[in-house]
Amino acid sequence: MPRPMLRNPQKSETQTNNILSATYNPQQKQKLQQIDKMKSDRLLRKTRSKAYMDALHRLDAGGHVHNQQKVNEIIHTIKQEFPEIELAGILLGYVSVCYLGKPYEVHTLDISGEIIEHFKSGQTLPNGLEKARSIAIRGGYDFIEVYVDCCRAVSANGTVAVIPC
Repeated sequence: MPRPMLRNPQKSETQTNNILSATYNPQQKQKLQQIDKMKSDRLLRKTRSKAYMDALHRLDAGGHVHNQQKVNEIIHTIKQEFPEIELAGILLGYVSVCYLGKPYEVHTLDISGEIIEHFKSGQTLPNGLEKARSIAIRGGYDFIEVYVDCCRAVSANGTVAVIPC
C-alpha cells in the first residue's frame, strides 16, 4: 500500500489558539476603524458642490412636503455628494431656518424617514435634530447637517464648519 507523501498532523489546541489569535487582533481592528473615521471626517469637511447646495435650498419651497418624488430627488443628490461614505446611521438629517414666515421657525429633512417637515417656534424637532436648531436660528449658515457625533454647518459658499454637539 502506498504511503501518503503529505501528512495532516494533528494540531494541538495551543497551536490552534495561536493561529486564531494571530488573525484576530482587536487593536488592529480598532486602528482600522479610526482610519476609516478619519477618512470619512476628511471627506465630510470638503466644500459642498453647487448641485448639493441647490438641492438643499429647495427644502424651503414648502411644496416638497407633499411630493415624495421631489424628496427622493433631494436625497439622491445628497447620496451622490458622498459616494464613498455610507451615510445611513451617521447622518440624522438637516436643519435650516424656514422662510415660509410666521409661525414657522425651522424646517428639517429627516434622512431615515425621507420626510421634510416645517416646525413652529417651540415645537420640538425629532430624532436628535433639536441640537442643531439654535445653530440654524443664530444664522450665518445656509443649513446644518446633523450627524450622530457632531453638526456640520454649511455656509452659502459651500464651506463646512464642524461643531461638536
